[in-house]
This record gives sequence, C-alpha cells and structure tokens, in this order.
Amino acid sequence: MKMEDGSLISCREDISSLFPAQMLSAKQQDLSSQFSAVRKVCGDGNCFYRAFCFAYLESVLHSARDLQRFKDKIIQGSAILVSAGFEEDFFRHHLDTVLHVVDQCQADVNALFRLFNEHATSDRVVQYLRLLTSAHLRNNADFFRNFVEAPDLHVYCHQEVEAMAMECDHVDILALSQALDISIHIVSMEGDEQQLAHHIIPENGDPSLHLLYHTSHYDILYPRAQL
Repeated sequence: MKMEDGSLISCREDISSLFPAQMLSAKQQDLSSQFSAVRKVCGDGNCFYRAFCFAYLESVLHSARDLQRFKDKIIQGSAILVSAGFEEDFFRHHLDTVLHVVDQCQADVNALFRLFNEHATSDRVVQYLRLLTSAHLRNNADFFRNFVEAPDLHVYCHQEVEAMAMECDHVDILALSQALDISIHIVSMEGDEQQLAHHIIPENGDPSLHLLYHTSHYDILYPRAQL
C-alpha cells in the first residue's frame, strides 16, 4: 500500500476507509462489526514487522511493566543472535535503536508515531526484528525446517528473512512470536469464503495486537469496545 504523504504508519482512521465501495461484502461487513478503526502501514515489503512492533508498543504504552518486559526481551535477543552466528558489531546499532524507541515511548507516549515515521529509525527497528526472527529460526532449525519451502533453512533466512523488503511468511511470524513471547491476532480477508479467517499465534494465546491481512499486506486493526 502506497502512503500518499510518504509516511510509513498512518494516523488511526475509521474502518470504513478500507472500503471505497458503498455496497460492502459479507467479509467487509463482518470486519466493520468487529473493528472500529485501522492504521494503514506502508506496503514496502516490511509491513508485517513494522505493524507488529508499532501495534504491540502502542498496546502497552501505559504499562511500565510491559514496556520493560519488551525491553528485556529485546536485550535478550542479542544472545539469541550471537548463538545463531551473528557478530554483535553487525546488529548492535539496530538493537540500540529499538531500545531508544522504547525509552522515548516511556518518556512520551506521542513519540511512537513520530519515531516509526522516521525512515531510518523505523527501518532499523524492522531490521533488528528480521535478524531476531532469522536467529530464532536458525537456532530451532530441527523444528522450523519442516515448515520452510526451501532446500536450505540458512539460505532461506539469509535471502527471505534478513533481507529488507521481503514479504513475511507464516513461519517467520511464528518464529518472531516465540522469540519475543508476544501473541498475535491476524484477521485474514483472503480466500473465497464469506467469513473472515482468524489466526491466533501461538494458538490459545491472548493477543494485545490485531493485524489485518489482505492482498499480501498487513495493516493494524482496533477492536470495537466490548459493551
């Protein structure tokens, strides 16, 4: 999705902004009944990682405990990267950027939107998440190689996960969810069925972030308030 003003993350918009047509399909009606708003993410091949991190941080902005937990997990990620064979000099700058973003959000809740629309900062956050995903896949190769449609898991990680602008597969989402211990709710518009498909990763998780998957792209969803 091309953002008209060149931004990477949009302001929160009414869910109806996704549907230009007046006559809504059954899926669109279902989505509108469950979610009130959407935040659109730039379709540059990095949309999952950008949406994932922004949505999670936004969901825990007012919880010092959860922000610290995320920060601790990010720091622990450096050991995961080293054990997977990455040199610390290779990822240290990206790690520091993620920690800087969290620190800024702790000090000012309005910083999240600004930082994620700074291209260099936002891309370094995405790159660290890609490296962490790759490291988790490599460190758990015996499990994940069964789900990767490639002859060599390391080649897959290098070419499909670590490289920027490469679209994210389900196996990558599972790996990142496990690495950071964060549950994700993905609502899919794909398929010919009349109903939305809901995926909780990992199964039986209690997700605080909700992403919309449509036409190979991810945006951020906001559930309607429960009455």
